[in-house]
Amino acid sequence: MSSEILIIAGTAATLGLVHTVLGPDHYLPFIVIGRARKWSLSKTLLISFFCGLGHVLSSVVLGFVGIALGVAVTRLEGAESVRGGVAAWLLIGFGFAYFIWGMHRAIKNKPHKHLHLHAEGMEHEHSHTHEAEHAHIHTKKKEASLTPWILFTVFVFGPCEPLIPLVMFPAAKHNIPGVVLVASVFGLTTIATMLTIIAVSSWGVSFLRLGKLERYVHALAGAMIFVSGLSVQFLGL
Repeated sequence: MSSEILIIAGTAATLGLVHTVLGPDHYLPFIVIGRARKWSLSKTLLISFFCGLGHVLSSVVLGFVGIALGVAVTRLEGAESVRGGVAAWLLIGFGFAYFIWGMHRAIKNKPHKHLHLHAEGMEHEHSHTHEAEHAHIHTKKKEASLTPWILFTVFVFGPCEPLIPLVMFPAAKHNIPGVVLVASVFGLTTIATMLTIIAVSSWGVSFLRLGKLERYVHALAGAMIFVSGLSVQFLGL
């Protein structure tokens, strides 16, 4: 392997790390959704891994197709830009919809009091919420299965912008092993960084107690995803 390819592979690792850390959309949705839905850490990381894999492979496939067809790097970057816009708006839409659903759920499950009369003439009040025990089981299963697929769809559309120019150099020299190496290093670094941030943050967030705000946890998650999408679309993060 030539020194040029090794240098590009090192650059790919660095860009994969920076690209992920500076992009809150790479990890924030998994942290807040995992906390809101009380996913185990292993489930959160598994879903994050497959979303990250889809995120990287979609750009890798686009790059290889472009290489095979001899498409110029500027056109591939243009396609990645379009995909990025679609992904950002999907994230914005998902966050907003999840926020509205979370607010509806919080209002519906507002704590309220019931007066209980006993045979002896005694009475007392107690407050409670109509939460999971009153929910239809099939509805909860549908919600639980739909959210990961939405996240996966958003991440498949999400581009890895720095990857395309990196793989074009070895591709121009018809160095297929070099292309594979650069793409693999970038992908592994991106996914490893995602999982590390998500694991550490999810562990820390698990100790967070919101008290009376706990019933708003889904709405808060939706709001944070919504803001994350806006930051991607309008701030270029």
